[in-house]
Amino acid sequence: MDLRFTLTSTFPPPELSLFHRKCETPIFIRRTLNPILATKRTSQLTIMAEKKPAIEGLSDELNAIACQNIDFASQRRRVRSAFVDVQQQLDHCLFKMAPAGIRTEEWYERNSKGQEIFCKSWLPKPGVPIKGALCFCHGYGDTCTFFFEGIAKRISASGYGVYAIDHPGFGLSEGLHGYVSNFDGIVDNVIEQYTKIKGRPEVRGLPCFILGQSMGGAVALKVHLKKPHEWDGVVLVAPMCKIAEDMKPPEPLQKVLILLSRVLPKAKLIPKKDLAELAFRDPTKRKLAAYNVICYNDQTRLKTAVELLTATNDIERRVEQVSAPLLIIHGAADKVTDPLVSRFLYEKASSKDKTLKIYEESYHCILEGEPDERIFTVLDDIVAWLDSRCCVQ
Repeated sequence: MDLRFTLTSTFPPPELSLFHRKCETPIFIRRTLNPILATKRTSQLTIMAEKKPAIEGLSDELNAIACQNIDFASQRRRVRSAFVDVQQQLDHCLFKMAPAGIRTEEWYERNSKGQEIFCKSWLPKPGVPIKGALCFCHGYGDTCTFFFEGIAKRISASGYGVYAIDHPGFGLSEGLHGYVSNFDGIVDNVIEQYTKIKGRPEVRGLPCFILGQSMGGAVALKVHLKKPHEWDGVVLVAPMCKIAEDMKPPEPLQKVLILLSRVLPKAKLIPKKDLAELAFRDPTKRKLAAYNVICYNDQTRLKTAVELLTATNDIERRVEQVSAPLLIIHGAADKVTDPLVSRFLYEKASSKDKTLKIYEESYHCILEGEPDERIFTVLDDIVAWLDSRCCVQ
C-alpha cells in the first residue's frame, strides 16, 4: 500500500524561503507509509533530493566527499576535515588578507541537553590588549568555520576576543542537519555557551557584545530579550527579525504548515531555491560559497520553517523591549531579508543608543559577498562601533 500526500501552494521557498520576496513556487511534500511497519505507526519519509553539483576546480575525490550525506555531526566533521586546507587557500579577501598571528582554539562543550556543541575562539596576537569579547550567532545557511574565519581574524586583530559556536543541528555541532525543533532551544544554548565563555580568563570582566547575522540576528535579539542586562551591545547584520507582510504565507497556509509540522516535523519543503545569486553581489565570491560544504543548503524542514516564523512573530510583538546599545547593518539591495525590516527595528526599539547603517547596492551577504572594499568598510564600521563602547582595561 502506497499512501501519498501532496500539498501545492504559492508559499515562497526559504531564509530563506519564508523571507524571499516576490517568488511564487509550489511546495510538494510526499509521505509514504511503509506497510510492513504500519502496525507500529512508523512512517517512511520520501524526500526528493537533488544531487549536489560538482564544485569547479576540485578533484573527483574531494567532490565525492563534498557530495556525501551530512545529516549527522560525525559526517559533517569528516567532510570539514577534508576541506580545511582547501578553504583557507581560496581566492577571497577574507582568506588572502587575513591578519597573521591570530591565536585560535577549537573545542566541544556538552550542553545541558547532552549535545556536543562546537566552539571556536580567535584572540589577538600576544602583546595586543583585549578590549572586549564579541560572540557570534551564525545564520540558517551558514556555520562558524568558513567565511566567518576571516571575519573573526580581522575583528580579533583590532583587539577583541572573538567567539563562535555552531547551533545544534548546524555545522559541527550535534543534531539532525537543518532541523530546529524549538527556536528557543537554539537561544538557550547560545545563552548557556556564551555564559561560560564570558567567564574565560582572557575576557572576564571586559565588555561583551553579541553579533547576529541573518537568522542569527533573530537568535541574538531573543538572547537579549531573555537576558536584557547581560550584553554591552548587540550588532545585527541583515537580521531576520520580522517578516514583511508581502513575504508572509497566507494565514490559512500557516495553519496547514503548523499542522503538517506536527505530523512530519523533519520533512523538507520542495523545491529549494539557490539563494547564492540573491545573497552574493560579487559573482566571483558567489562561486566560492559552494566550498562551505557543511552548511545547510537543502530544502527547509517543516518544523524548522514553523519555528522561524514563530520566532520572528515573537520578536515583532516584543520589538519595543529591545533596549541594548544597537548597531544594525543591512544592504539596500538585500532580497533575502528586507532592509525595511531593519528600519522597523531601529524605529521601534527602545534603545537609547542605536545606529542603523544601510549600504547602497549591497546584497544579503554583506560581510562575505561584496566587493573587497565594501567588505572591509563594513568590518571597519563594526570595529569602530565596538571601540566607541569599550576601552582597554
